[in-house]
Amino acid sequence: MAEAHPNDQTLLDRLVRALGGVPGIRAIVLGGSRARGEASAQSDYDIGLYYEPDNPIDVGRLAKAAMLLPGAVRSSVTAIGEWGPWINGGAWLTVDGRRVDLLYRDLAKVADVIEACHAGRIERAYQPGHPHAFVSAIYMGEVAHCQVLWDPEAVLAPLRRRCDPYPAALGEALIRAFFWEARFALENAGHGRGNRDPAYAAGCAFRSVACLCQTLFALNRAYLLNEKGAVVGVERLALKPADFAVRVRRALADGAVGLDALSALVDETAELLKA
Repeated sequence: MAEAHPNDQTLLDRLVRALGGVPGIRAIVLGGSRARGEASAQSDYDIGLYYEPDNPIDVGRLAKAAMLLPGAVRSSVTAIGEWGPWINGGAWLTVDGRRVDLLYRDLAKVADVIEACHAGRIERAYQPGHPHAFVSAIYMGEVAHCQVLWDPEAVLAPLRRRCDPYPAALGEALIRAFFWEARFALENAGHGRGNRDPAYAAGCAFRSVACLCQTLFALNRAYLLNEKGAVVGVERLALKPADFAVRVRRALADGAVGLDALSALVDETAELLKA
């Protein structure tokens, strides 16, 4: 596995200085692969901006602060809610040649999701940027894995305490929600007109793989934040089918012929769940 690319601390310090003074922002975190130590040189900087719903971020001030960053050449700052109810807004920036994505997060909604996860309740929603689904537990995983850059009143501290250890009820809920679909998607791909429709079969195969990733992360009591990188992420888990990533890559490359190989991965995952 390639060594992770180091984060640019100077860039992070500049972001904190620029954004920490924007009204409504209560905490700033680094998320994504750069927070988890898995970044490549091309990885974006995902910056979470947490706010209270009764005192939202002043997006006008945020836009001005973003364009005053040294080397900022592009800015697209949205209103809160513009991207939907879950990924509910943010900005795409380029700062000194590096891509920086700002993502809004409602502290009250995040807290509610964490409590729901402890109770074994999750939600799934269609969301551009998440080709499988946006799963509400992502909020909990973000809090668990983020690097806190700025949180002067420690508003994230109680939320982070609720994320460790991983709740057993969450793992059970995710397996219950997703494992059955891993097999169902392959059955759909292989019968009727599905096996004569390569695009449909490819979509079914992707859904099966995505559901297997959700299941295996849950079985290992590990938070899954994104479909991107999930297959490779399975390789770092203790409980998994052997050579999972290689077998998935080969099966998807083989199209309809690869459905049997994916079915074997479903069967092996079923055995792991029984153990």
